[in-house]
Amino acid sequence: MTDELPTFTIADLEQLTGLDVASFDNDDAVDLGLIAVAVIREGDRNLAVQIMVGDEPAFRANLKNTGSGNDPWLAGKAAVARHFAEPSLLVKLRQEEAGTTLEQQGLDFETYRAHGGSVPIRIDGVVVGTITMSGEPDVVDHAAAIETVRRYLAR
Repeated sequence: MTDELPTFTIADLEQLTGLDVASFDNDDAVDLGLIAVAVIREGDRNLAVQIMVGDEPAFRANLKNTGSGNDPWLAGKAAVARHFAEPSLLVKLRQEEAGTTLEQQGLDFETYRAHGGSVPIRIDGVVVGTITMSGEPDVVDHAAAIETVRRYLAR
């Protein structure tokens, strides 16, 4: 495990703004989740992963010492990815660049957490789910989520 944190720019994140697929159901969520577990284990990361299909959790794994303490972060990051139809880290960086916060836009921190780690899943441009990770610094969460999406698309 490396101590150097990944870095992202807005331009980097605009290259992969989500998982665009023709269909996505619970079985697909499990396939995506198993890829996520492999990515987490390969990186020896302390991460929880949750994949939502619509508003329902279809896959959840808590690796190492993650657990219910990650629940608000998983839910909050996923809420951002769903609301903005963009990765949660992209929303965070755009907020920082603009000098604004979600709270200033009327979005409560307990519900919406603009931190890296969540990527929307879309069919025909419509968000139908999310993959979200939590447990490490948010850029590490996000890097693991992006690597999972890349591997899923490449299979």
